[in-house]
Amino acid sequence: MGPGTEMGMGGMGGMGGMGDMGDMDIGHLAPEIALVLGAVAALMTAAFTSRAHQWTTTVVAVAAVIASAALSIRLAVGADQQLSFDRAWALDGITQGAELIIAAVTLLTLLLSVEWFRTDPRRGEYPAIVLFSAAGAMLLAGAADTMEIVVGMLLVSVTGYTLAAYHRASPAAVEAGIKYFLVGALTNAVLLIGVVILYGSTGTTNLADIAAVLASDADRVALAAVVVCIGVGLAFEIGAVPAHVWVPDVAQGAPAPSAAFLTVVPKIGALVALGRVLHVLPDDVIGWRPLVAVLAAATMTLGNLAAIWQDDLRRLLGWSSVSQAGYALMAIVVIDRSAMALPALMFFLAGYAVANTAAFAVVTELRGRTALIAYRGLASSHPWLAATLVVALLSLVGIPPLAGFVGKLTLFTAAIDGGYAWLAALAVANTVVSLFYYLRVIGPLYFEPSPQLTPAPVLSQWSAIAAGLAAVAVVAVGLAAEPLLAALSGAQLLP
Repeated sequence: MGPGTEMGMGGMGGMGGMGDMGDMDIGHLAPEIALVLGAVAALMTAAFTSRAHQWTTTVVAVAAVIASAALSIRLAVGADQQLSFDRAWALDGITQGAELIIAAVTLLTLLLSVEWFRTDPRRGEYPAIVLFSAAGAMLLAGAADTMEIVVGMLLVSVTGYTLAAYHRASPAAVEAGIKYFLVGALTNAVLLIGVVILYGSTGTTNLADIAAVLASDADRVALAAVVVCIGVGLAFEIGAVPAHVWVPDVAQGAPAPSAAFLTVVPKIGALVALGRVLHVLPDDVIGWRPLVAVLAAATMTLGNLAAIWQDDLRRLLGWSSVSQAGYALMAIVVIDRSAMALPALMFFLAGYAVANTAAFAVVTELRGRTALIAYRGLASSHPWLAATLVVALLSLVGIPPLAGFVGKLTLFTAAIDGGYAWLAALAVANTVVSLFYYLRVIGPLYFEPSPQLTPAPVLSQWSAIAAGLAAVAVVAVGLAAEPLLAALSGAQLLP
C-alpha cells in the first residue's frame, strides 16, 4: 500500500468509491473467507468424528455456503462498486452475481453428495474440497490482478482433479481425472506464459495499471501472444475449444455430484476472468474480438454436433456444456460494444447453472444411470423426475418461459447490438440443431415403454430435494427475468 492509501471505513455501507484504490476492508472478501473457513471447519470435523458421523461435515459446509451467499447479498446491497485491496479485487455487480450463482450450485452439489458418498470412507473430505473449489471460482470472478487469476485457476484446477477422480476404484472416474489433469497442466502452463508476457510488456500485474500502460504504449505482437495464451488457459475451465476435451469425459466418468459441479462452477469464474482481461486490452491495437467470436462459433457448433451422436445421457450433457460455453462467449465478444453484454452474460450463466444442475440431479437421484435407453418410460415410474429432466433440457434449448429462453434471447440481442449479427445467426442455427438431441432424450421419457419390469431404484430424499429446487429455480429465474435484468443493468466490469 502506497502513501495516502485509505484504510477500510468500518462498515460495508460506508465504503469509498472508485477513488479509494487501496481500500483494505476485509469484509470485501467475506464471501470467499466464509467458504475457506467452512472448508477448514469441515476438515477438522472429519478428522475428529467417527465414520458414522462424517455426515456432519456436509452440515458445516452447507452453513458456510449459506453464510457466503448472505454476505454476497449484503455487499451487493450496501457496497459501492470499486476496486479493493490495492486494486487487486473487483468489488462490482458482476463479482457479486457470480458469487451468488456459484454459491447456489455449490449448495445443490452438497445436497446431491449426501447419499452418493454415504459408504465412501472419505466422505468427510468431499464437502471441504467442494468449498475450496468454489472459493477458487469466486476468486477468479473477482480477480483484478493477473497473479490473482493464476492463483484462482490453480485452486479450481487442483481441487477439480480430486473431485473428478474421487471414486478411485472406478476406471471411468480415474480416466476422467487423468484427462482433466493432463489438459489442465498444459493449459495452466500456457496461461502462466501469457501472464508473464503481459507483465514483461507492462511492468505490472494489476489490470487497471495494465490498461493505463497499454493505452499509451502497446506491442501488437506481445498482445497477440497474450490473447492466445490467456485465452487458451481460461478456455480450459470454460470448457471451450481448444481445451474442451475433458468435459464429456468428466461428465460421464466423474461422480455425478462432481460432474454437476465441474461443468458449471469453474466455467462461471473463468468466463468473468476472461472478460476482465480482454476488457483492458486495447481493441484498436489487437483485434481480439474476431478471434473470440471464432472460438465461440467453433465451440457451440462442435458441442452441438458431437452431442447428436451420443447414446449416453451424461456424455450428452457434457457436450451440451461445451455448446453452452460457446453461447456464453458471445457476451465476451461484445463487451464494451453492447450495454446488454454483461446482463446477458450473468443471466445466461444463472439459467445455465440451474438447468444443468437439475439435469445432473436427476442422474444422481437415479443412482447415476447413464445410458439413454435406461431413461425410456421414466415418466410412468418417476413422473416428477421425468418432469424435472424435461424442464432442464427445454431450458438448455431455450424454450419460454424458462430461464434459458431469456438468457439466449439477451445474448443474441447483445451480439446483434455489438455488430456480430452473423454470430447470433449461427447461434440460432445451433439452437435448432440442439433441439434434435434434447428431444432424443425427452421423447422416450413419455412415449416409449421402460426396458425394466420394475421401477428403477432412487438414491435419497436429499438428491430429490436438490433436483426439485433446481427445477423450481429454472422456472423462477425465467419468470423473474425483468427484475433480474434490471438489477444487472447497472453492473460494471472493473477495472
